[in-house]
Amino acid sequence: MKIYQYPDLAQYPSLLQRPVADAASLEATVRRVLDDVKKNGDAAVVHYTFQFDKAQLDSLQVPAADFEEAEQLLSAELKQAILTAKDNISIFHSKQVSAPEIIETMPGIKCWRKSVGIERVGLYIPGGSAPLFSTILMLGVPASIAGCREIVLCSPPDQNGKLHPAILFAAKTVGVTKVFRIGGVQAIGAMAYGTGSVPQVYKIFGPGNQYVTCAKQLVQQEGLAIDMPAGPSEVAVYADETAPPAYIAADLLSQAEHGADSQVLLVTCSEKLVKQVEQAVNEQLSALPRKEIAAKALENSKLIVVRTEEEAMGLLNAYAAEHLILSCSNAEALAEKVINAGSVFIGNYSPESVGDYASGTNHTLPTNGYARAYSGVSVDSFVRKITFQQLSNDGLQRIGQTVIEMAEAEGLQAHANAVRVRLK
Repeated sequence: MKIYQYPDLAQYPSLLQRPVADAASLEATVRRVLDDVKKNGDAAVVHYTFQFDKAQLDSLQVPAADFEEAEQLLSAELKQAILTAKDNISIFHSKQVSAPEIIETMPGIKCWRKSVGIERVGLYIPGGSAPLFSTILMLGVPASIAGCREIVLCSPPDQNGKLHPAILFAAKTVGVTKVFRIGGVQAIGAMAYGTGSVPQVYKIFGPGNQYVTCAKQLVQQEGLAIDMPAGPSEVAVYADETAPPAYIAADLLSQAEHGADSQVLLVTCSEKLVKQVEQAVNEQLSALPRKEIAAKALENSKLIVVRTEEEAMGLLNAYAAEHLILSCSNAEALAEKVINAGSVFIGNYSPESVGDYASGTNHTLPTNGYARAYSGVSVDSFVRKITFQQLSNDGLQRIGQTVIEMAEAEGLQAHANAVRVRLK
């Protein structure tokens, strides 16, 4: 990790830059795969699954027998953990649903808004070395609460064409309707365009690497909705000397182990704490099974010393982290000053990993600075909000002349006539 001491404002843009791939090369590669899937459907998906995942598939959909086998393979403890997490996520997200409220803007004019679930949604679940079955809970629970009729899930298989049993158990638990053993760009293409096996969806959700993120952005340009441009995971920590260095190191490493393109950031006013955290990171890193991945991510990561707490919050709000941890004596007060972040973790006993799994909040969050404009996934992400209005004759009489005046001023006579004909 690189250490930066007392940077000035002019250094912020370069200091807060995320690791990125060559955009032109990345987009060209992703576009080729998407175009092939659009043209050749299942055949292209099977081809790329063999090329990238080394799995030779005779069918793309996971057979029913695999779900039964998965339930037998999982320990009772893990199944209970998944169910507990699902309960907490359900409790938190169910409170986001509200009944339509009819507003009478004028006597005889009633307006209201109703939430309607998106009929068919696609969930992308990263697999490979770290099968993120927790993401199924984060996406499937709000999709079910929203009333989505069809929930399609894609996740990359192992070389035997199998998905991790926890992915299948979680999918069944939250009510996913179809599961396909497809990963990467080909999965995004299959859900975006539809194939002989995979139904076309109306909106795609889920995190992924830079290839998956690029694929989501490209299909969005063609008119398909996506949740957000969520890319490699990241965490920023603000800490003072009341924070145990071991806690901070563990939080930084918990994100670094996601992938080599992840980034972690520590901002503090204490030079002493930086040295302590750096030592704790090195000690904990050596014991991690994914230490090579985490070490690579740490090359993109930074320890930053600033002069004041105010300067620290300015830096962190400029960074707009996916996850922001406040490990300091006045964490609750400082949380009120956060204006750009995906999710905030307050105090020394609120590790980011709890939010990743089971506290109840959603872990599908904006990365790469998109927290300046995007929110994390919620029930709202899975619904369309349709407005309604109903006027009585008296209501139209009251507002009619207002509409006529405005329509004629815009030169839209037919609009005015649609009201005038009813007023006679």
